[in-house]
Amino acid sequence: MHRIIIPFLLLNLIVFKGIAQQNQKSITISGKVVDSDTGQPLEYATFVLQSADDPTQITGGITDTSGHFEVEAKPGTYNISVEYISYKTYVLKGQTYNSSIDLGVITLSPDVAQLAEVEVVGEKTTVEVRLDKKIYNIGKDITTSGGNVSDALSNIPSVDVDVEGAISLRGNDNVRILINGKPSALAGFGSTDILQQLPADAIEKVEVITSPSARYDAEGTAGILNIVLKKEKTLGVNGSINTTIGIPFNARATTNFNIRTEKFNIFNTLGYFHRESPGSGLFDNRYLTDASDYDRILEDREITRNDDGISVNIGMEYFLTDKSSVTGSFFYRWSDENDLTENDNLRYIEEELDSRTYRSEDQQENDNSYQFSLNYINKFNDDGHQLTADFQYSYDDEDILTEIQENNTVPDTELLARENIYEIETQDDILAQIDYVLPMGEAQFEAGYRGSFEKSVSDYQLDTLNQGTGQFETNADLTNVFTYHENINALYTQYGNKYGKFSVLLGLRLENTELKGSVDSEVDSEALQEIIGEEVDLDFDKNYLGLFPTVNLIYELSETENISLGYNRRINRPRGWYINPFPSRSSRTNVFQGNPDLDPAYANAFDLGYLKRWKKITLTSSVYYQKETNSFERIQEETGEVTSDGIQIIRSLPINLSSNERIGAEAGIMYNAAKWWQINGSFNIFKFTTEGIFNEVDYGTESTSWFARFSSKFTLPAKISLQANSFYMGPRQTSQTESKGMFSMDLAMSKDLFKDNATLSLNVRDVFNSRKRQSFTDTDTFTSDSELQFRKRQINLSFIYRFNQPKERQRGRDRQGGGEEEEEEFQG
Repeated sequence: MHRIIIPFLLLNLIVFKGIAQQNQKSITISGKVVDSDTGQPLEYATFVLQSADDPTQITGGITDTSGHFEVEAKPGTYNISVEYISYKTYVLKGQTYNSSIDLGVITLSPDVAQLAEVEVVGEKTTVEVRLDKKIYNIGKDITTSGGNVSDALSNIPSVDVDVEGAISLRGNDNVRILINGKPSALAGFGSTDILQQLPADAIEKVEVITSPSARYDAEGTAGILNIVLKKEKTLGVNGSINTTIGIPFNARATTNFNIRTEKFNIFNTLGYFHRESPGSGLFDNRYLTDASDYDRILEDREITRNDDGISVNIGMEYFLTDKSSVTGSFFYRWSDENDLTENDNLRYIEEELDSRTYRSEDQQENDNSYQFSLNYINKFNDDGHQLTADFQYSYDDEDILTEIQENNTVPDTELLARENIYEIETQDDILAQIDYVLPMGEAQFEAGYRGSFEKSVSDYQLDTLNQGTGQFETNADLTNVFTYHENINALYTQYGNKYGKFSVLLGLRLENTELKGSVDSEVDSEALQEIIGEEVDLDFDKNYLGLFPTVNLIYELSETENISLGYNRRINRPRGWYINPFPSRSSRTNVFQGNPDLDPAYANAFDLGYLKRWKKITLTSSVYYQKETNSFERIQEETGEVTSDGIQIIRSLPINLSSNERIGAEAGIMYNAAKWWQINGSFNIFKFTTEGIFNEVDYGTESTSWFARFSSKFTLPAKISLQANSFYMGPRQTSQTESKGMFSMDLAMSKDLFKDNATLSLNVRDVFNSRKRQSFTDTDTFTSDSELQFRKRQINLSFIYRFNQPKERQRGRDRQGGGEEEEEEFQG
């Protein structure tokens, strides 16, 4: 059994710049270390110089973020070795150097034999810092075993997943979600629902990109979360079977299968899940005007979910030559979701119960998605000179039927209303991309093109029961078909270089955005304008051209300490449902109406970071500032209309506000207290200020909030691991709503079995059942005090069995993969 010695421990044994060297003329030995397969630079590889005349005299160093090393030594004859986790050691003996020399590019090859029998002596550092991103390896988080991708993201520093599954970065929910560096059907075309269906153990790492370089989409003012899925590259046949069962009842089974030869790699993933996720909500609404017949309505909701789904991914990578390959894959997902919301309404007049109603909303959704992907890569040499081309087609079809029934129960029992809402939503996406990388000594030049073309069609129909005839009648005022196109063409170029201890990455991206929308309705134009507003343009065609510069800098104070500075300009484009002018409603008293007059929001962001590594501690920290103009704000206002039983109808509407300013700071500590004990903690505090007036109402606000995480993991005898994760979200406020703080904790235990080929895990999500959103909304016409729990405490028991597949896939700090510059497929 080989033992892997982490480079930081090895360097403690190296003697730098011996006393005998101080009075002699020194020479400089430099070079670059890269991966033989990908040509990517290997950070923190160890370069060792051993005197051939006196083997006890050793000096050396480690590579930086671009794979370069530079070591001072006295003239003489040396034995050279370059070492890196899970790679074959490079050895060169008896080399005489009398003057400074550049050894050029040194390539290291993965050690397949070592990968198959790796024993981890120390816990791998779980954060890596690049010029434009932080990389978190979450493969050892046993609290997410049997969970989904959303569960895994909730444990990443800087990231928050709220009770409804919405994802935010540093408190900003305009975050771009990518899978393997690209928009994908795996990510649900911008929706986060699919992330609750993909298993957490499919993730290799998550890249938190708060200062994206020019190669990335300019979309997402908060930044980018790139989810990199596992890709087994071990030769031969290998795979795994993962099963989970839990309370409330849920079951999941995922199989992964790979065949890898020198000429091709065939991969397949097949998954099935069944999930029951009960939730609840309580809403206390008080009306302040005479527009409503009631002073107060108390709503008590119970939510039952029964969801089933399957997904399959199959593909093959074929190696045309030693340096070029073509990869083709097909992904398909099907889900059947059945959600029942039962709402008990108590209606008061002057604090006296006047009536009581029961409302049920039964939603059935069938979702079919598929995606074809084709990737070509040609590595011209081992220095990183390469060309990649990608084509991707995705299609999604959602068929939703919502049956709503509302009955009076006090003082009399009678039917108030029955409605059927039919929604068919389809979306086509085409992505074409080409990227070129040209190393130039210490420097690197990149350029590329990306085109993304999206068409979505929303077919909405509302049928209401006519109690006189007993027949359902279509509401022509709300029934419509909305067609939306979003076409984006982008060119980018960027240049990176290293000047001593100073690294710089400069980029510029040019994007042209075309947003087109049209509405098809049976309502005549005059009546239509009365419904949606006289100034609303039903058929619109908007075109935007923008430049998005990026600047990322790193200064190395020492081999284990650096300062980084980043600047980038970003865009937030309104999505289709945000600009669909036709109202849709989740209840008779609440409607949502899109705003086609919405313009994109733009943000300028600055980030100053500091990283320090000690023997057992890694500290990451940053302060950040962002100014967003034309920012979106979702407001609520009265419509002036009431239901047949006298309840005021409230409308939600997204608008452009003048500005949104955000300033914050964050820090994270990763501490290997002992070989058997690891501690992680992070803290993020931010202040945001919003300014804007709409319909003579001032929606400006100022608020400070924070969130923190703490994780502790113990490795016990008998190959047992224990882990506890805790999270606290501080109170926060928008222009109309104030939310209280929220605390939750997860616990987990795992044990390795059958010579480490299997692992049994037990975890409890939200131990105290406390993950609830409590908020208070205050307007001139009504107030709402609410508590919502999207998912109650969950207990999971998981079992995974691996064949010909090592438990720990240590490929040299993840081999720096996973951005847009590298194609990864969903293989587990």
